[in-house]
Amino acid sequence: MSHDNEPATQADNSAEQHRIKSFVLRQGRLTNSQRKALEDHWETLGLEVSMGMLNLSEVFGRDADTIVEIGFGMGTSLAEMAQANPQNNYIGIEVHKPGVGALLKLVEEKGLTNVRVFNDDAIEVLANCIPHNSLAGLYLFFPDPWHKKRHHKRRIVQPEFAATIAKHLKIGGQFHMATDWENYAEHMMEVMSVAPDYENISGDNQYTPRPDYRPLTKFEQRGHRLGHGVWDLIFAKVERA
Repeated sequence: MSHDNEPATQADNSAEQHRIKSFVLRQGRLTNSQRKALEDHWETLGLEVSMGMLNLSEVFGRDADTIVEIGFGMGTSLAEMAQANPQNNYIGIEVHKPGVGALLKLVEEKGLTNVRVFNDDAIEVLANCIPHNSLAGLYLFFPDPWHKKRHHKRRIVQPEFAATIAKHLKIGGQFHMATDWENYAEHMMEVMSVAPDYENISGDNQYTPRPDYRPLTKFEQRGHRLGHGVWDLIFAKVERA
């Protein structure tokens, strides 16, 4: 979910969709290489909401910890994580098709077998395709910050979203968020600290240093040089008595 551009207003005319969308569909143009990657690899690596509830062992052909990344942008970090952690399965969810094509291209270049991709709304994917208590982790890195106060209601991290994620995580599974907007980091901390199914792995109201498994993006490196902060929050699902 890149936030390089100012989010525009999105009209949602769907009869069955009344919730506020946390993303805006920007009509990006596919490059030839992205289009070719989609044509060549979607049939084997692409997943669709119409498939219904997935059997993750069948999807990947093995039993392994499965991690979902919501809003993977152009897929650079997801491909890097999948390459560095071949013991894990990764499912990427992204609404912007150029990003999906870019990730599939990286998967081909790196020869990865542990990545599958949705080009859909994450809320729909979670509701219809991801079994409860099945994920070792869910990553949400640099979602649209919706920094104007009147747009804060569009931020994806809300109490209802936290509760939804908890349903899909295994006990001990981690919900890892990262943002470069301090106000959004504070909002995330406020929401997650009172979510009943979680425990902050670093202690109450504490941010977590960037784990080695989360790649440092070029955008983030530039921000560090300019003195900009980045905040990571990791909350583990706990079993309540």
